[in-house]
Amino acid sequence: MNNNDVLRRIRYIFDLNDKKMMSLSSSVNQKVTREQVSNWLKKDDDPAQVTMNDGQLAIFLNAFIDEKRDKKEGAARPPEKKLTNNLIFMKLKIALNLQAEDVLQILSRANFKLSKHELSAFFRKPGHKHYRECKDQILRNFLQGMQHKYRTSPSVSKAGAKPDNTKSESTQTKSTKPESAKPSSPYKWKKIDK
Repeated sequence: MNNNDVLRRIRYIFDLNDKKMMSLSSSVNQKVTREQVSNWLKKDDDPAQVTMNDGQLAIFLNAFIDEKRDKKEGAARPPEKKLTNNLIFMKLKIALNLQAEDVLQILSRANFKLSKHELSAFFRKPGHKHYRECKDQILRNFLQGMQHKYRTSPSVSKAGAKPDNTKSESTQTKSTKPESAKPSSPYKWKKIDK
């Protein structure tokens, strides 16, 4: 996954407008314009797309943490110059105040299973013997699960509810068939008795 893709997904999940995107992407030293945000958000095959570098995404994610967790007093944390999937994953976890169980539940919404032990390896420091690199597939599934959990658009809620409704309807159909058969059987017995 590239930084632009991560930014697009977060914008969509939390329905962030241009003004909010500009605010979150700006730092003390640099104000981001609507045009810059627009160019970052363009699709990968659009020649007008501008690649978002690690420092720019780090500024956005740090501001996103402050936005979600209420900014702490004092100097803003300096943005990382180099981002990995592990750091992006960690920053989203912190911003949304998620425990390990919450993260696993979000991943399960994307039909992706992971053990608590495997998950903790992503949040270890590099060089730790249990550290594990977070691959694109895992971060992508986490963002997809976040979409199911946090996105409130009707299309997503319908898509999420469809399988449950289908199952419940088929369950109702199965459960109503024997019930509808039961009342008909006493009539047959009555006819035989007569």
